[in-house]
Amino acid sequence: MRNRARKSAFPIRQALVLGLLQGPTELLPVSSSAHAALLPWLAGWSYSELDPELRKSFEVALHGGAGLALVIDMRSELLQEASRMDARRAATIACSLAPAAIAGYALRESIERRLGGPRSIAAGLAIGAVAMALADVPGARAARALEDAGPRDGLALGLAQAIALIPGVSRSGATLTAARARGFGRGDAQTLSWHAALPVLVGVSAVECGRLARSGAPAGAFPALAAGAVSAFVSTLVSARALRRTPQGRSLLPWSVYRGALSLVVIRRLRRAHNGGR
Repeated sequence: MRNRARKSAFPIRQALVLGLLQGPTELLPVSSSAHAALLPWLAGWSYSELDPELRKSFEVALHGGAGLALVIDMRSELLQEASRMDARRAATIACSLAPAAIAGYALRESIERRLGGPRSIAAGLAIGAVAMALADVPGARAARALEDAGPRDGLALGLAQAIALIPGVSRSGATLTAARARGFGRGDAQTLSWHAALPVLVGVSAVECGRLARSGAPAGAFPALAAGAVSAFVSTLVSARALRRTPQGRSLLPWSVYRGALSLVVIRRLRRAHNGGR
């Protein structure tokens, strides 16, 4: 009973920290799932020992808070896009949603179970860093504009989001990489990335919140879930507004370097653990 109680307890302070981390890591190309898994591991928290249902519920709370914040921040853009909707835009959106939805339905649990450890996360961070750096190299031809986006571009973004189900890859990083690889300028690639990620994030949050409402949260989990959701909402809203004030079109190389450095930190920690801490 004591062991069960210990594994069912989730300190509010840790929930707040992970919620505050959710906002910037969700919007920047660094992988929110990687940071949510690696911070407790590096800090020596017992997060991995928590009841699996509690961890799943907490992840739902984080994504729900972040999704709501993005809807509020992007409401004007969403209404504007809806008013200009035509067959081409509708097809582009559908193509950006379908691969991620299908992969999420069929593979999400298997991916989380088999690829959620530090080693696979480090690999996802490193591979994503290299892909992002290569795709962001300025091309010789003129960059494409946001208005040029079509169904093929939507499909590329959708496939990128499906790949981003692998922890460490990053939804933002994958869609930015896809958009840059398709020839879009850095600023327009950022906008495409946000527009593609929002429906997936909101959809996943809605589905998971529905499941949580039907099954119910683990006993005594509400304070931690509420703390995580509220802090994720605040951090995402603040991060989104801060990013809008920064100049568009910046290089992705600093984020590639950061991802590579974090991957090396994880690998070094794993090697030290393998060698008995020496």
